[in-house]
Amino acid sequence: MPRKTLRTCCSEKLLTALLCISALPALMPHSALAETNQNATREQHMRIAMLANGKTLTFKLEDNQTTRDFVALLPLDLALEDYASTEKISTLSRKLTTEGAPSGYTPAAKDFAYYAPWGNIAIFHKGFKYSPGLIKLGTLESDLDLIRQPGPLNVRFELIKD
Repeated sequence: MPRKTLRTCCSEKLLTALLCISALPALMPHSALAETNQNATREQHMRIAMLANGKTLTFKLEDNQTTRDFVALLPLDLALEDYASTEKISTLSRKLTTEGAPSGYTPAAKDFAYYAPWGNIAIFHKGFKYSPGLIKLGTLESDLDLIRQPGPLNVRFELIKD
């Protein structure tokens, strides 16, 4: 019988290890696999709450540097004002990073965004045209009734901790 070279032995061990690793999901109990998938999904989507007039609205956040910079400001009390019959806006105490952000985007109703040229956040209750300098922070998960009400709105943004 021919002797195996060191290279052949290493290749066989590597192949065996790869086969064992690929079989792990099939060997895991279904509940453990589901829990692993849930934890991965939970880590991907950070959420915040906006409290106003005794109501709580929730937002699912985008995974980008501008959003993380906004979250670093929380908790945050702001007064939202009507703008262009399309959105509620408020200027932040400092500008957020735009590193890695697209040059702009076209917002839809329920979008939560940051307008870099003015340094303000916006919650859209109507869609709008493509806007250079607009960066999506997240999406409102709640209804728009409170946002659509005319006039200023005092709010508090807080991070939702699972």
